[in-house]
Amino acid sequence: MKKITLIFSMMILAGALFAQQSFYDFKVKDIDGNDFDLSTLKGKKVLVVNTASKCGNTPQYEQLQGLYEEYGNKGFAIIGFPANNFGKQEPGSNEEIEEFCTKNYGVTFQMMSKISVKGDDIDPLYQWLTSKSKNGVLDSEVSWNFQKYLIDEKGKLVKMVAPRVKPNDEQIVSWIKG
Repeated sequence: MKKITLIFSMMILAGALFAQQSFYDFKVKDIDGNDFDLSTLKGKKVLVVNTASKCGNTPQYEQLQGLYEEYGNKGFAIIGFPANNFGKQEPGSNEEIEEFCTKNYGVTFQMMSKISVKGDDIDPLYQWLTSKSKNGVLDSEVSWNFQKYLIDEKGKLVKMVAPRVKPNDEQIVSWIKG
């Protein structure tokens, strides 16, 4: 009986050690430097996107804001992570980025503090987003600004959407509505 109990206890411990992390297990900093617990988004579909103010894809802010205005009160959220990993296209401070987004695109969706989305200093959330061993779904590499990750209501990664795919593309809109 003791052996069975010991084996059962070891199985539970092993399961806990190898359990996949969820999107909700992360805490990040918002653009004002405040802690933001991603578990506050439980029950919502979330589009995570790395952004840049001086990129050919920067006009996607307008479509992201449009999506947020249309679906933000229907169980959907957008989280933007400014990053300067590609062509130094996000050189500004958090304050400058926030001003740019508000002034030029009327952004009201949640913007976070500037991070790194690849390389040796990759943010832990992006380590999770890009590593199948961590997210349980797929390996990917952030290839450019405005790459999108779709997270379901349970905090699981659903898919990655390429940077040039517009936020209002049917594959994203149908996922939001679905």
